[in-house]
Amino acid sequence: MPTVTWHAHWAAASGTQHNPFLRSSFLSTLEQTGVCSENSGWQPEHLSLNEGDQPLWMPMYAKTHSWGEYVFDWSWAHAYEQHGLPYYPKLVAAIPYTPSQGPRATQPLTASQVITLAGAIEDRVRGQAYSGAHLLFPDTETAELWRQTGWAERCDVQFHWKNRNYRDFDDFLDRFSSRKRKNTRKERRSITDQGLNLRCYEGTDISLETLHRFYVFYHATYLKRGRQGYLNRAFFEQLLARQPETLVLFMAYEGEEAVAGALCFRDETSLYGRYWGCLAEYNNLHFETCYYQGIDYCIRNGLQRFDPGTQGEHKVARGFEPTLTHSFHWLAHPDFKDAVQRFCDEEAEMVANYRQQMIEALPFKATADGE
Repeated sequence: MPTVTWHAHWAAASGTQHNPFLRSSFLSTLEQTGVCSENSGWQPEHLSLNEGDQPLWMPMYAKTHSWGEYVFDWSWAHAYEQHGLPYYPKLVAAIPYTPSQGPRATQPLTASQVITLAGAIEDRVRGQAYSGAHLLFPDTETAELWRQTGWAERCDVQFHWKNRNYRDFDDFLDRFSSRKRKNTRKERRSITDQGLNLRCYEGTDISLETLHRFYVFYHATYLKRGRQGYLNRAFFEQLLARQPETLVLFMAYEGEEAVAGALCFRDETSLYGRYWGCLAEYNNLHFETCYYQGIDYCIRNGLQRFDPGTQGEHKVARGFEPTLTHSFHWLAHPDFKDAVQRFCDEEAEMVANYRQQMIEALPFKATADGE
């Protein structure tokens, strides 16, 4: 199976993918703008499988660190180091900087194709001295098929909002207990009380000026933590030019001055919260911009799911339900392979218990629990 860079061969892959992050325009933009490169530690090593009229592609990267993956394996790397072994480079089949469940190939996979792909990945690990390979955040269908490979499966919890055919936001809040409903309305009312207003821009309605203002917010949020943002301005500009129909931007204003923003992606069924930023702190503005505006948007547009991003137990009180995510791992060293399998098995029990605790913490009335 050949290794390619996406920007050199992206026209051979489907440009009409349902998932916005598996589109050729998204993946090739990552490379063309230097976001994914040898210098960034995301060296493209994509796989192709030529079967039938349309080649099947799997985005894959050689990694020299674990940043931007959101399946945290720092302890594994440390264990390798303690034993005098290199953990990096490793192979990762994932959408860079995007901890969102989705397909991991440009066409739906069959059971036989999964076995072929897994075997090819393992051969590449052995042949090029990688420590191992990792499949991150596959969708349910891909995960079900990948279990047959024997790779170690790891689980985690994210918090997603699900549309129960709500008529409007108040209809959604009717599922909440009285106290939780009052808290949410108080949070939303505080936005107006601070003199703030929110505006939603979609697709070609997003101007370059507005996008540039958002980028200032995005980058400043990373700088507050003493880091650089993963993504550069050129990346956002090219995405707006190449796949505007997938972009939804919520901007917060104090009067006519933009003060914060959240950039989301969408497809026919789902909204994906991805990037957020602000310059000053306002009460509850993060909740309104990143969560409540997205819920409103989903209800208005008939979207069934809102994936607001990874981590964040505070989402539970706002009606985001604990949802299992999956990753699969294959290490070449037999002793570490067995150790990782044991680690994943033990961790899975803790994750299951944690998910149950989060289910019990949901704000819904008792009659709505378990729906």
